[in-house]
Amino acid sequence: MKFESYHPTINLLFFIAALTGTLWFRHPVYLGISFVAAFLYSVHLNGLRALVFNLVLLPLAAVYTWWYGFYHHFGATVIGRNFAGNDITLESYIYGAVLALTAAAAIMWMSCVFAVFSSDKIVYLFGRVSPKLSLFLSILLRSVPQIKARARKIRIAQCGIGRGPGQGHIGQRIVNCLRLLSILITWTLESFGTSSASMKSRGYALKGRTAFSIYRFDHRDRTVVIFLFVCLTLTAMAVMLDQTYILYDPEIIFNRITWISYIFYAAYAALMLLPLGLELYGAQRLRRSLEGAYQ
Repeated sequence: MKFESYHPTINLLFFIAALTGTLWFRHPVYLGISFVAAFLYSVHLNGLRALVFNLVLLPLAAVYTWWYGFYHHFGATVIGRNFAGNDITLESYIYGAVLALTAAAAIMWMSCVFAVFSSDKIVYLFGRVSPKLSLFLSILLRSVPQIKARARKIRIAQCGIGRGPGQGHIGQRIVNCLRLLSILITWTLESFGTSSASMKSRGYALKGRTAFSIYRFDHRDRTVVIFLFVCLTLTAMAVMLDQTYILYDPEIIFNRITWISYIFYAAYAALMLLPLGLELYGAQRLRRSLEGAYQ
């Protein structure tokens, strides 16, 4: 079973926990777990395109690490000097790498959010609380793949008449790119206006309006929620015991790693890898059932 087939509340709880842990924890072990889990799950959801995008993030993270370490001068371990005579320290480079990987992991998790959450789930989760917010979020999430599809259609049409982004001399290419961007922006704004008028005509913002939903909280969802909260409880214990705390200025200082630290690492890894594990387990069960049916 795919993770997106579970109850929308479970999807929401997981991504809130994943993004919170990714943005909050600066400990390299927890950050590494978040980065690897986001990398694997985004590739599992979006395929080769996500793999290429994730790999492109790595050199960008390396460039940011170099820039941060070159222009920030905290730390006690001096490894060189820049052109202005300021110290270049190991701690600043490591902290720059931590910030870069945090941003990369958060971007990959957001790509997973766009793949898992549909307009129906947004309406179900926020429709009764704030109809306007749910409408805005549903349009926003749906607009990302729509904009990509429209840009592809515009590019193909413009290439057919000799006005593609890669056709003509340099000046003509710039004009072609600006024309493509102008068409895309106009088309997108018109789509937003049409969607807003359509929802308003259906009485979407009327008080007391109810919405049909096909989501039911079953035993499978309860099992996942129990597992999710066990992992969150162990992670919260790690926070309370300062197992996730680390100091980079002036030296790298963190609590001693003990046997209980590995329990916290395993719980956080299980939390981050939960959707990927559920999908792989569901695919394995489906494969076994199909093999049994054909035997």
